[in-house]
Amino acid sequence: MIAPSHSATSLTTLTPALASAKRSRADWKQSALVFTFPMRTLIYVDGFNLYFGSLKGTPCKWLNIREMAARHLAPHHQIVGLKYFTARLNPRPNDPDLPHRQALYLRALRTVPDSEIILGHFLTKEVSMLRAHSLPGEPPMVRVIKTEEKGSDVNLAVNLLHDAHLNRFDCAVVISGDSDLLASVRLVMSELKKPVGVLNPQKYPCKVLQAQATFYKHLRKNFIAASLFPPSLTDARGTFTKPPFW
Repeated sequence: MIAPSHSATSLTTLTPALASAKRSRADWKQSALVFTFPMRTLIYVDGFNLYFGSLKGTPCKWLNIREMAARHLAPHHQIVGLKYFTARLNPRPNDPDLPHRQALYLRALRTVPDSEIILGHFLTKEVSMLRAHSLPGEPPMVRVIKTEEKGSDVNLAVNLLHDAHLNRFDCAVVISGDSDLLASVRLVMSELKKPVGVLNPQKYPCKVLQAQATFYKHLRKNFIAASLFPPSLTDARGTFTKPPFW
């Protein structure tokens, strides 16, 4: 039987959101199903949450996410697929090769069996923002180009619910620390009676996901470093190599 781990925190000390999550988790535990092992496990990856939480500024960007996830999971998890949610990057004046590096990485991910890349989009606009530090005589506001990634969290939540409804997994594992995913995780657990684990790539915990998830872990740096693709890969189009300095 898959059961959530216990927490020493009492409901009386929690915020209303955390208390609600704890109650939902307790309700799910009481009606938990008995699963046959191995468990069909589907991995859902918030690409930008993973990148900015654990990969930016490290030599581990050429990451085989499926292998990294497997290192964090117990042996009874049989990974049957991986869904990676991201958006196409645009070139920047100081980094025109950014889209090319991303394209190489997405190509590498496609060499992973049973993987799928689901794209959102970027919204770019010019906005006025307050300077952090203004020098004498400088205006307090400055015009900047602001880029926001749209769609990945919604796409992940919809796919998680849809796949659970179609019984495509026995257990889902979400790689994200985004609290916006709480509602979809809770519904899969409470309504569809399926366990959902969270592997958080962020430095700080997401308390509502930690309270709700069947199991919750932070990504381990040593597991990330041990799960890189080989420098060169081959697919149907030929051989390609990881970007320089990756």
